[in-house]
Formats: sequence, structure tokens, C-alpha cells
Amino acid sequence: MKTNYIMLDLLVYMGLPYIIWTYGRDIIGDYYAMLLSTLPAIVYTIFRFIKDRQFNLVGVFIISSLLLSSILDLLAGSAIQMLWNSVWLSYCFTFIYIISMIIQKPLAIYFAIEFMHLQGYPREDCKDLYFIKGNVKWFQLVTAIFVIRGLVMNSIMVWLIMKHGADAFMHLIVVRKVLGYAFSGLIFAGFLYAGNKAILFTKKNNIEWLKPVQTVESK
Repeated sequence: MKTNYIMLDLLVYMGLPYIIWTYGRDIIGDYYAMLLSTLPAIVYTIFRFIKDRQFNLVGVFIISSLLLSSILDLLAGSAIQMLWNSVWLSYCFTFIYIISMIIQKPLAIYFAIEFMHLQGYPREDCKDLYFIKGNVKWFQLVTAIFVIRGLVMNSIMVWLIMKHGADAFMHLIVVRKVLGYAFSGLIFAGFLYAGNKAILFTKKNNIEWLKPVQTVESK
């Protein structure tokens, strides 16, 4: 099943955009071909959002960024401006991650809270536990990976746009997807590490670890 999802992701996020961009730009122009090539990813992401019932902070964050990106694409007016808008938007999200670290409320904690809530743990209890001072630093590290991902990917995007202009579009799709998979692995490992550190911290300080809602109700 996971392999099927990966193949479908590659088809929607890379295959279809390549076909639309390659064969459509000579007919409808660079801007409209680029705009149309983003449509499969938008429809697919919304479908997965509804299918997986990701009505939580993470899901809302993803959909909100997708809608904002789509609005900027429609307002761009040209292919090259559309690419630059994508860069500036990505830098803005990276800046949000940095701000969350500065104010000691790393977004990675909120993502972890929502994940734990989906597993049946009370959201407020997860929040209280993860925001214990000894645990926050580990989620700061995870958020730092998000920041590094943004800086690396955006820097490559800027270089490709300056070198290839609108032709950088397909390069960007491939680079984003490849680096996206690589950083997703690092982020997943970071969450596992931070979660494990949180468990060890609670044991060391004799803090009771969380229990799923269903376990509490069954007693």
C-alpha cells in the first residue's frame, strides 16, 4: 500500500506536471502551462486531506499553505513571477519556523501533539507534557531541520531560476520532490528521537507518561 502511494505521488507531483508543461507550453504558453500543471497536485492533496481526515493543525497548515500558494500563482501573471512567488512564500514559511523557535514554541511540538492526538491521547495532556522545559529543546532540533530544509531548497530554487528562467520549472519539481523525500526521512527520525527523549525525561523525573483516552475510559 505504501509503495502504491509513493508511485501515485510521483505520478501526480512529477509525471503529470512534466507532461502538461512539456506538451502544453507551446500551445497555451509558459504561464498557463505552469499554472495548469499545478492543478493535479492541488486536487490530489485535497483528496488525500479529506480521505485521511486530517482535520487538525497539520492538515490545516498544509491546506492553508496550498491555498495561499494557489492564490499567488493566479495573481502572478507570468511564469517567471510565479516561480519567484513560490520562492518568497517558501522563505516566509521558513521564517515562521524560525520565529517559533525564537519564542520557544517550536512548530514541531504542535505537529507532534496532533500526531499523538490521532493515536488517542488527550491533546491538552500532550501539550503540557511536551512543553516541559526539558522536552522543548528536542523539538527545537526537529524544527531546525524544517528551517534547514527551507533554506537549502529555497537557495537551490533561486539558483535554478536565475540560471534557467522559466525553464527551471521542471528542475524545481524534481529537486523539491527528491529533497522532500530526503528531508522527510530526517524529520521523521527527528520526531522519533525527540519523542524518545521526552519519554526518558518523564521517567527520569518521575512524571507519569500519557495514557490513551480509550484506556482511561475502560478503567
